Amino acid sequence: MPATTPDVRVRRVYDPPSPDDGVRVLVDRLWPRGLAKADARVDEWPKALTPSTELRRWYHGPDGDYDEFRRRYETELEAPEAAASLARLRTLAETRTLTLLTATKDPETSHTTVLKEQLTP
Repeated sequence: MPATTPDVRVRRVYDPPSPDDGVRVLVDRLWPRGLAKADARVDEWPKALTPSTELRRWYHGPDGDYDEFRRRYETELEAPEAAASLARLRTLAETRTLTLLTATKDPETSHTTVLKEQLTP
């Protein structure tokens, strides 16, 4: 049986849920401002996968650089709890669509891009 590429998507958590989202995973450390939990339809919220508060603050500060953020975040993902959460999502992605949810305005230059790449080899 041929291997299939996992279907991992990135969406803004503020967008209405779609029937084809599969497992909806919030990948932000903080709950999105102004969004009711019932409206978000979040299935999982693995905080261990989110960038640390220190890294997030550095990245959004005056010295923040995406390439350096990416390198530091990949290092954080090697920590045991983060690695275990990532392994769990990889397992889910083998059989189901996985939608990574974020409040980030520009997901292309955020941690969601790094996560998606880690989940779709």
